[in-house]
Amino acid sequence: MNSIQHITALELQQKFADGESPFLLDVREGFEHDAFNIGGIHIPLGEVLLQVGQIPTDKPVIVYCRKGIRSIIAIQKLQQKGFTNLINLQGGVEKWER
Repeated sequence: MNSIQHITALELQQKFADGESPFLLDVREGFEHDAFNIGGIHIPLGEVLLQVGQIPTDKPVIVYCRKGIRSIIAIQKLQQKGFTNLINLQGGVEKWER
């Protein structure tokens, strides 16, 4: 099993400040995404394996959820399908909002 890479909310905010636009994947439920999101595409955790075609394999993908648990689960599932470019947002959007 591949190890999981992580990025902090501060590191991600710095990427945005530096003009980068990393690919973001929100794996929360629809109502959570509608209430608050930091951008990117929205694929709920339960559908992530059904929609792998929407997730790029040629650039880093930052996966996020509310606390960083579902994003780790999504990354583990996608790594089993061969993805090697996934980065977990540590602490999820809860850390981002702080």
